[in-house]
Amino acid sequence: MNKKLPKVHIIATGGTISGIGANRLDYTQYSDTGNRYTIEQLIERIPEVKNVANLTYENLLATGSTNITPKDWLVIAERANTLLQDGIDGIVITHGTATLEETAYFLHLTIKSNKPVVLTGAMRPPSSMSTDADINLLDAIRIASSGNAQNMGVMGVLNNQIHSAREIIKMNTLRVDTFQSNDLGFLGFVDSDGQVIFYRNSIKTHTYESEFSTQGLDQLPRVDIVVAYSGGDGLLIDAVKKNESQGLILAGFGSGTLPTVMKDSALELVKCGIPVVLASRSIMGRIVLTEKLRDEGFITCDNLSPQKARILLMLSLLQTSDTQKIRDLFEKY
Repeated sequence: MNKKLPKVHIIATGGTISGIGANRLDYTQYSDTGNRYTIEQLIERIPEVKNVANLTYENLLATGSTNITPKDWLVIAERANTLLQDGIDGIVITHGTATLEETAYFLHLTIKSNKPVVLTGAMRPPSSMSTDADINLLDAIRIASSGNAQNMGVMGVLNNQIHSAREIIKMNTLRVDTFQSNDLGFLGFVDSDGQVIFYRNSIKTHTYESEFSTQGLDQLPRVDIVVAYSGGDGLLIDAVKKNESQGLILAGFGSGTLPTVMKDSALELVKCGIPVVLASRSIMGRIVLTEKLRDEGFITCDNLSPQKARILLMLSLLQTSDTQKIRDLFEKY
């Protein structure tokens, strides 16, 4: 152990970054084998990390991120917060890319530290030709070790690009540059010289300044997402009501508009006291709270994706069901 190096702890949860395929050209069916590398084995593949940080690590979960649940978010958040309070300088979380952006944003709102927390994954398993698993893990450790990364909130890194958890979104099914930062741009690079360089920060409230706490929780309020489409009606919205969900995210067209039948059903939820947040199935741009939408009782998500609006509403419902107070939280975060 080099006492001059930062202490970084890795929490492994599974995903493509740990997958073992049938051969070096298996880029699509590796998850069917059920075989995975442990975090110890992944670290052995990058001995260069010995010059970056003093590492500790654990295999907290072993699952593809398609099966990550809100209960898993609570487990990861509790473990990360405990480690950060116990003297760890930074945390890396290995994660499947399917829901990495959701876990990252949940942690962005619930981690109680200014120390770096970095999520990474891979688009090509470590058993494949030209895998991105090794460099992504090394880059994540570099960020978690960097003093430049303090106060930046929770981040995601793939393809040498550092993204804020609030903006990161998976844009491509197979390419290694799948993660983008909406229309705001990524935060910086882990560049070819090994330097961690930042060019901007996200000014929305996060981590140690956040009012959200998961301490003592074993579940979160249920919030569902319904997507608008041509000819859509009230079927799925009515199902949300019958299921007694505590909130709804409506991913409308473009600026959040909806077929009249869908909107009428959503208004019935609002009348029943169920918060309804308008989002968009479009990737970029804001949803504006017009006077009419305000009068009708809707909440708008600013520029959050539907899946991230869901997370913010789940956490908001732990504090309040008041429409205006929830609007204020969506403006703040």
